[in-house]
Amino acid sequence: MIQRKQSIFLLLAAIALVFCFAFPIATFNAKAPLGVPVSGALNLIPKDNPEMMNEILNGQPVTMGQKGFIKTWPLMVLTLATIAIALVSIFCYKNRPTQMKVVAVGFLLTVVDIFLIFIWAVDKYIKAVTTPMACTDIHTHYAVGAFLPIVAAILFFLAQRSIKADEEKVRAADRLR
Repeated sequence: MIQRKQSIFLLLAAIALVFCFAFPIATFNAKAPLGVPVSGALNLIPKDNPEMMNEILNGQPVTMGQKGFIKTWPLMVLTLATIAIALVSIFCYKNRPTQMKVVAVGFLLTVVDIFLIFIWAVDKYIKAVTTPMACTDIHTHYAVGAFLPIVAAILFFLAQRSIKADEEKVRAADRLR
């Protein structure tokens, strides 16, 4: 049955991962050498700001995109793959052992996504953006997009437990026959 609770968990996990594209992963505030405030946001889909140098030279506060920054394609590909796995695993309901394996792979990819967000991407982003301008007093704030993969990992875990419980019920029923 497709309307089992693990299907709802998997659908919610996919929705949470889709929202990662809408919300920034992290934001930062810093000061350039002339005292100009610099701010930026790390997004899965890079956004450029070509007027950045003009703003700095005119002494205006700077809002930076990801121009010249590391590409976020590893995070994007990993998030898209995890969304696909969540959606595919919903339709593997007739074969619970296979569904458990697919959900386990989705959980593993989500954990790798979380690792890349908190360890790799935010650190690389801040270094790539602030080093050329010699920024000081850098403050990083994780945004909603950083915590949505954690929600997805929890939902994958709950789906895995629900699938396992269903499999145990079926095996118990088979023993009674």
